[in-house]
Amino acid sequence: MEDPLARTVRLEGARILATLVRTVGDLGIAEDAVQEATITAMREWPVSGVPESPRAWLTVVARRKATDLVRREGLRGRKEREATQLLDQTAPEPPEPVGAVGSDDQLRLIFVCCHPTLAPEARVALALRTLCGLEVPEVAAALLTSEAAMAKRLTRSRQKIKQAGIRYRVPAEAELPARLAAVCGVLHGLYTAGHTRLDGATLLDVDLCDEAVRLARLLRDLLPGRPGPEALLALLLLTEARRPARIDPDGAPVLLAAQDRGRWDRAAIDEGLHLLATSLERTEGQADPYQLQAAIAAVHALAPTAEATDWPEIVRLYDLLISVQPASTPAALGRAVAVAEAYGAPAGLAALDALDAQAPDPHDHRRTAIRAELLARTGRLAEAAATMRRSLDGPLPDPERAHRLRRVAEWETAEDRP
Repeated sequence: MEDPLARTVRLEGARILATLVRTVGDLGIAEDAVQEATITAMREWPVSGVPESPRAWLTVVARRKATDLVRREGLRGRKEREATQLLDQTAPEPPEPVGAVGSDDQLRLIFVCCHPTLAPEARVALALRTLCGLEVPEVAAALLTSEAAMAKRLTRSRQKIKQAGIRYRVPAEAELPARLAAVCGVLHGLYTAGHTRLDGATLLDVDLCDEAVRLARLLRDLLPGRPGPEALLALLLLTEARRPARIDPDGAPVLLAAQDRGRWDRAAIDEGLHLLATSLERTEGQADPYQLQAAIAAVHALAPTAEATDWPEIVRLYDLLISVQPASTPAALGRAVAVAEAYGAPAGLAALDALDAQAPDPHDHRRTAIRAELLARTGRLAEAAATMRRSLDGPLPDPERAHRLRRVAEWETAEDRP
């Protein structure tokens, strides 16, 4: 069973942080306060027991720590008055500002983090790390870069914010469009981190997936009529609809072709299809990356069986996606899989070879695992087993590692047969 403190910090830490940032107006102080509150809990809970409401306890202590930090930094005037209010634990929560960004602290602060003076990739990384609670390796994996490069990017972003004196204030309605693309990127990255975990005992993080969908709904409601949030929510729902069939009772992954489609969430599929259609109507058929990814998910959702999947149409959609997002390695990898399904494993291997030539990455374990599967389909079992073993280097969720090891054992056993 997960430790209560670890679960509270994982599920609620980002929301507590967002509330403190809104109140104190300083990200560094808010982060330090939450960290110190967590340390206090780790020291006191084993002695006094886990409180009835861990989140409330952690929030109160974090508010006190924020007060101390504000005063310690010698900040006066408005900030000290706010700190005094924080110290009074009998006072109600500070009033939430009424404005275009709505009343959800976390979504509001994601908009704040996506400041236009920061580079787009820096905005997304900063929000994922600070306000969504992802660790640096998870942010790096979600944004397809190395952990070292991501750590440097985050450090530079924080330095720029400090040097430029960027305030963590709620943006006005006129400022939202310039930040919307980055906000969508944050929510997509958050969902990706939950849907495809970097490591751990489970294949996916249901809480992160649910939180991403919740925030995507809030974003769509906040900016009704915008095609981007509609397409993003459509993509998440069409992907989430398959979740009940993705994992067997033992927690092992179930490949798409073997999934029981009767377990797919038809209500989520219907809602996702409606949102996608509405979004495409608003752009008059000129699809953006989220619309195209949602369209690919829709092809899967509409196929009554795996055999009935329109793989050539999926290849066509991936070609369109790559044309509007040419630097997307995941799109190129998805296209290679679709090519293999539509035109055979040799064609899929050729597509992987082209990707390797264009964007070589020997540490891309998903690419390596896909190559192993396609090699096995062509009968090259020994090569497939060796290739799959290479995909085991580095972190993986335990169920995925076990699945790949089973595949290696199957191929090696078949290869040894006379």
